[in-house]
Amino acid sequence: MDNSLIIALDFANGSEVNRFLDPFEGRELFVKVGMELFYQEGPSIVHQLKEKGHRIFLDLKLHDIPNTVKSAMKGLARLECDLVNVHAAGGKEMMAAALEGLEAGTNAGRKRPECIAVTQLTSTSEVQMNKEQLIPVSLEESVLHYALLTKEAGLDGVVCSAWEAGLIREKAGQSFLTVCPGIRMAADHAGDQKRVATPEFARSSEVSSIVVGRSITRSADPVKSYEKWMEAWKGIKL
Repeated sequence: MDNSLIIALDFANGSEVNRFLDPFEGRELFVKVGMELFYQEGPSIVHQLKEKGHRIFLDLKLHDIPNTVKSAMKGLARLECDLVNVHAAGGKEMMAAALEGLEAGTNAGRKRPECIAVTQLTSTSEVQMNKEQLIPVSLEESVLHYALLTKEAGLDGVVCSAWEAGLIREKAGQSFLTVCPGIRMAADHAGDQKRVATPEFARSSEVSSIVVGRSITRSADPVKSYEKWMEAWKGIKL
């Protein structure tokens, strides 16, 4: 999944998703289904997106006791998404259990979904982390610690900001995935994100994949915006 641009389908329901996707008819996209959409539409939205030929990142950030996460992942594996995730704060045992569940639930002859772990949300600042999570190290140290723990658990990569991606790839290896939200064009407003970066910076940092939402989904011309983003991300004229 390296070099993917993942569109965050942060919509309230399936009808809004379909209206957004209509202009992309015939094109394969990599899309993210998060909690807002999944909790409204359930597994049916995944089936609909797969029928349209899209790749899917199911972004539910599982975080619970190991056995619960294992059972949940066993069920989610049957949806045959391309990418799923957990929270690294759940610990090494929980992350390993998530992987066991995915492997157990993956249909015979199919590749299991890739599994990544959230380190620190890109909406979290170092001050917040220090004061509210009582983690007394730098944010970069915390993210790297979670990333290496994730690798030890056998997962495929992490969710992080582009600012930490280079260090993670250096310490965890080039094949370890770094999926980065909080990506904005230079002129864009940061919104509720704290650790933002441009697509050009993400590319130069050898980020595996970027996640882009409102800059495309709320655009008056989503297709044109998507193409503009792809050019900036890939560094080539489409």
